[in-house]
Amino acid sequence: MDYPAPVARLIDELRKLPGIGPKSAQRIAFHLLRGTPDDARRLAESVGTLLEGIRSCSVCNAVTDREVCALCSDPARTDRMVCVVEQPHDVVSVEKTRDFRGRYHVLHGALSPLSGVGPDELRIEGLLDRVRRGGIEEVILATSPTVEGEATAIYLARLLKPLGGVKVTRIAMGVPVGSDLEWADEVTIAKALEGRREY
Repeated sequence: MDYPAPVARLIDELRKLPGIGPKSAQRIAFHLLRGTPDDARRLAESVGTLLEGIRSCSVCNAVTDREVCALCSDPARTDRMVCVVEQPHDVVSVEKTRDFRGRYHVLHGALSPLSGVGPDELRIEGLLDRVRRGGIEEVILATSPTVEGEATAIYLARLLKPLGGVKVTRIAMGVPVGSDLEWADEVTIAKALEGRREY
């Protein structure tokens, strides 16, 4: 079925979003059609002005609406630990645990030579500068458990260890809570055995 041009255009734009397929795009478009013109205007305005007030934090590269983000300016957090993540949304994932009280550093990607992402495309130099200034005792590499994430963690560890005085750690990986060993692949089980701890 051919949709009217404005609806078809909206569906095409929605399909460009991550995780939104053709059916989801159609459902969202028709949901918006059931709303009021004010609802549509508010949504359009919030999307239209999204990038105007957003920037990268000058310290950690997280997404913020000011020069230094709320986490970097929080005096209750410790400067001795820095958690390195790939993307700004990874900060939110770590924060949900409510266990980490240190600082962050966002790389804005992971090494992926096949996609043309090398060290120069990542925000690594800022991390090295922070460590060189001193005061950081531990850098936690919390990149994804993918080939690219592992390569990035290994690369960063090689850069950080020679700086001395800083412990470089990697987040543990393995079998998720609530899952069955029967369904875990051999790499996941190997990582779980590697990251085992004493009770």
